[in-house]
Amino acid sequence: MSGIDWRTIEEKWIKKWDEQKLFQADPDRSREKYFVTVAYPYPNSPQHIGHGRTYTLADAHARYMRMKGYNVLFPMGFHYTGTPILGMSRRVAAGDKDLLDTFHKIYKLTDDIISTFVEPVKIASYFHNEIKRGMKEMGYSIDWRREFTTIDKVYSKFISWQFRTLKNKGLIVQGSHPVGWCPRDQNPVSQHDTMGDVEPDFTEYVLIKFTSNNDNGLVIPAATLRPETLFGVTNMWINPDIEYVEAKVDGERWVMSKEAAYKLEFLNHKVEILRAIMGREMVGWQLTNPLNNASVPMYPASFVEADSGTGVVMSVPAHAPYDYQALSDLKKDIAIQQKYGIATVVEPIKIIESEGYAGIPAAEAISKISASTDDSHDNTDRLEKATSELYSHEFYKGKMMHNTGKYAGKLVSAAKEEMKAEIVSRGFTSVMYELTNKPVRCRCGAECVVKLLNDQWFLNYGDKNWKSLAHKCIQNMDIVPSDIRQEFDYVVDWLRERACARRSGLGTKLPWDPEWIIESLSDSVIYMAYYMIAKYVNDKTIPDNETISDSFFDYVLFGQGNVKQVAKESGVPSIEKIRNEFQYFYPVDSRHSGRDLVPNHLSFFIFNHVAIFDSSEWPKQIVVNGSVLMEGKKMSKSLGNIIPLRAAIREHGADTIRLAMLISAELLQDADFSFDTARGIKSKLASIFELAQKLKDAASVPAEQTEDRWLASRLARTSAQTAESMDRLRVRESIHHILYGMEQDLQWYDKRVRAKSRENSPAVLSTLKGYLKAQVLMLAPFAPFTAEEVWERLGNKSITVTAEGWPPADSERFDFVAEESELLVQNLIADIAHIVKVTKIAPKKIVIYTTAAWKNHAYKAVLESIAAGKTNFGDIMKQLIANSETSKIKSEPNLVKKIQEDILSTPLEARSRRTLLSEFDESSAISDAAGLLAKEYNGAEVLVFSEDDTSKYDPKSKAKFARPFKPAVYME
Repeated sequence: MSGIDWRTIEEKWIKKWDEQKLFQADPDRSREKYFVTVAYPYPNSPQHIGHGRTYTLADAHARYMRMKGYNVLFPMGFHYTGTPILGMSRRVAAGDKDLLDTFHKIYKLTDDIISTFVEPVKIASYFHNEIKRGMKEMGYSIDWRREFTTIDKVYSKFISWQFRTLKNKGLIVQGSHPVGWCPRDQNPVSQHDTMGDVEPDFTEYVLIKFTSNNDNGLVIPAATLRPETLFGVTNMWINPDIEYVEAKVDGERWVMSKEAAYKLEFLNHKVEILRAIMGREMVGWQLTNPLNNASVPMYPASFVEADSGTGVVMSVPAHAPYDYQALSDLKKDIAIQQKYGIATVVEPIKIIESEGYAGIPAAEAISKISASTDDSHDNTDRLEKATSELYSHEFYKGKMMHNTGKYAGKLVSAAKEEMKAEIVSRGFTSVMYELTNKPVRCRCGAECVVKLLNDQWFLNYGDKNWKSLAHKCIQNMDIVPSDIRQEFDYVVDWLRERACARRSGLGTKLPWDPEWIIESLSDSVIYMAYYMIAKYVNDKTIPDNETISDSFFDYVLFGQGNVKQVAKESGVPSIEKIRNEFQYFYPVDSRHSGRDLVPNHLSFFIFNHVAIFDSSEWPKQIVVNGSVLMEGKKMSKSLGNIIPLRAAIREHGADTIRLAMLISAELLQDADFSFDTARGIKSKLASIFELAQKLKDAASVPAEQTEDRWLASRLARTSAQTAESMDRLRVRESIHHILYGMEQDLQWYDKRVRAKSRENSPAVLSTLKGYLKAQVLMLAPFAPFTAEEVWERLGNKSITVTAEGWPPADSERFDFVAEESELLVQNLIADIAHIVKVTKIAPKKIVIYTTAAWKNHAYKAVLESIAAGKTNFGDIMKQLIANSETSKIKSEPNLVKKIQEDILSTPLEARSRRTLLSEFDESSAISDAAGLLAKEYNGAEVLVFSEDDTSKYDPKSKAKFARPFKPAVYME
């Protein structure tokens, strides 16, 4: 390995590809196009190994499709817009130690560079160039003529056109809706704006207004997801050690946690803190249930959290396992009862009946879960599981009982909405939103909350007709892997109004309301269409000035308008050419992205395409991959295991990194990047170079012997198998075929030729050269630098690996006789090894008996029956007895059973091959490998006889046990 200068090889081919313009794709009506895109990077840091997986998968896909003859477009842009870069520049200006440590220790940046980062665009520009260099060094086959950033002038005009188009369709609305919110930046936040790229997720709670029996004007609100259980409230829970506040909320006096008061301010409530009060002071209070006026006591509970809901919890112990357990614990804790003067503890009130729950449902749910789980599950796990199962069961199968008044007999699912409407109309309730995945932090460092925005602009993803079109697109689209399809349908179903504009950040101003800036996920959903336009912006065909208006995009993307008039207005005489380019390359044939983008970007990608474009231009495929672990651990700065991509390339080489990323897992699995794996792969690549050095001058000579024909046949089969795997984007499987499957074939071939002392014969060297050529062609999408360099060293200087195309994979190249011959010998060696192990014999003589001719006829008949789906033993026996060639089977019925077992345990590939073999001479195949058999057992004498041979050496009558493809063996 030390003799290979990987860096020089990489630089050489990066330069050659650029000179040859190999990856520049232009319309060519004589070839079928293939348009591959991948989520463009956000340039606020260098890419690390974790980022590299998605881009390398997309590149391998693009390269593979090029080798299959497609005119592949694989472009790249850079996503500048949003608040992350703005937040980072503020943190630099504030001297944020954590951020500066990351710049110094992980990204190895100097203070001179960091000092420029107080300007947001300088951050984006620096890391843009850093990422682009890394992409080139990784060998990504990108058409860089189409590069753009999302703050380019013409791109902003494209986004303005997109938003006006959506607004004209009624899909952008103004209103009040909850959003994730940064209280410091005063902006809505989405995944791109948060630390760790977390999409804020929130739930709507109903706030039930209980009132104090002693102070009619005092409200104690409790948050619940189950308003239908109000009839079953027996008590309230309060944490005695938490400081609560009495506050005036919209004119009413409320008692709640300080944290709840803070959150309510963001939900358009006017909150004025009046005084502080400790939870212990409220234990023993009597409250009134607003629905039925029942009096309920306040009990102490340490499990109540100040930051959850209002810090006050209503207790429904009959139907809430947590409440039931807490009430049971309180009953047993006499000391707590005495401390707070609790004379009697309330009993659960059952209000819902459902099949399978005769007594108190919460108690029975806990009991069922406890019985079905082992001791390793702690009590919280059990209660959580019991809660989930009981809630779901009662919602779908439960009915309200007689003690719920007018709701008696109604299904819980219906009663829930009716009761909610009643308590709202009677003023007993309010609404509260909570982040379900808190804490979520903005990139500026502030903890996010849920805010109810007034007069905000939203993309109305809740629109039923829009959802219907999105579902239709998903139904007609190829989603890889297919089991992720239901995730997309689920996201489309629950998506609601989404804030699409904010007050600060980089980006395009909202065309009709310029005080707002379009947020970063909303401006990155149909940018794939802009790649066709970007090429003409970069070569100055499209002027970077004010002449580009909506009519330009209407014509290029929709074909609407008068071409001459639009060309004149826009100052783009060649607008028809741009329109033709869009029509040629669109739609997107394959969109690659990480699984974390399914709930947002990828789903928005679908929504916006179906809203804006005709169905013929909807995306055809989405490919989703998992993330990357580093040596089994999640990548994080705190663990110090984030490795910048360019540093990894310098250390290990681009092809090594590419293969190590791709081989460790199939698409949806998390890939575990390991440097041990990388070192092993580097060694394999080095061995390919070594073999190329040995074979570079080998002449082309026809195959001479069985093993030569076998290796050529195996190559054709591996090429077909790998193409089939790649067509399904089973990338790991593909690489295993190329690196490991082919290596096994080569090792067997080497054993065969060495046993005949022909390892340096012209035919062998020619066969090996053909093997290596095919291997590097198949390796090219995954390890392009190695493939190009070895291909050239093998004498192919006039044509690149890409231009040569995928190696032939047609079945006409399969040599069934050669493949069956080698499989027979391999199985025979395994059988002999087993006999030696069992008998402990060190054989001096090995006698092999091949089956009688009539048994071969019987085997073929049974094989044909099984292939036709006929496996009935009696029917097969009748068929064989009726045939004169196989009638002898009448005296050996057990042979038919053994033949059936042999066939059913044979791989399908070998079965189908044997049906096509008209004749197969087992004796010749084994005799050809006799030298190998002898070599395996210290020069033992090897004799081969047919069972039919009357002069055979058979002292123990072993020959009669021979079956087709299962020779009998005698050793002494």
